Amino acid sequence: MKKEFKLFMLLLLVISLFSACSNLKQEQPLLVEQLYEPVDKALYDRILYQDSLVFEAFNSRNFDQFKQFFDDSLEIYQDNTGLRNYQQSMDAFKNLFNMDYVLTRQLIKSSIEVYPIKNYGAIQTGKHTFCHKENEKMDCGTYKFVHIWRYKDGNWKITRIVTYDHKL
Repeated sequence: MKKEFKLFMLLLLVISLFSACSNLKQEQPLLVEQLYEPVDKALYDRILYQDSLVFEAFNSRNFDQFKQFFDDSLEIYQDNTGLRNYQQSMDAFKNLFNMDYVLTRQLIKSSIEVYPIKNYGAIQTGKHTFCHKENEKMDCGTYKFVHIWRYKDGNWKITRIVTYDHKL
């Protein structure tokens, strides 16, 4: 009888543990990342289009076309180079476009989010990959960015850029 009682108690303990574990699991909320959906689809599409024009000019090294997308008040904040104003930035881009190797940028479209800024323009966040050939091999890096776009007089121009996660 003692053996049967011990077996019964052991079985009861095992059932209690399974029951407690299953209840605990049900009480924990699932953390699910929300998929981004644009607040304003037309704005999202417009900013993606503007982005494509900017970097079509960048990738083709067309400096005169490229600089038209930036406001004179431009500031670029970059984790590995610091702050640059409009003139410093344009000088740096001009030098880059005159170098022997070609740097290209590819947008990671699935990472892009666009939000309106009332009476101003839009915020664009995302990731992009820059590549160039070095020692006969492609060298690429993927970085995060924020672009602040201003809509003024029928034109979209970038006023602020924050670029980071350059693996210093």
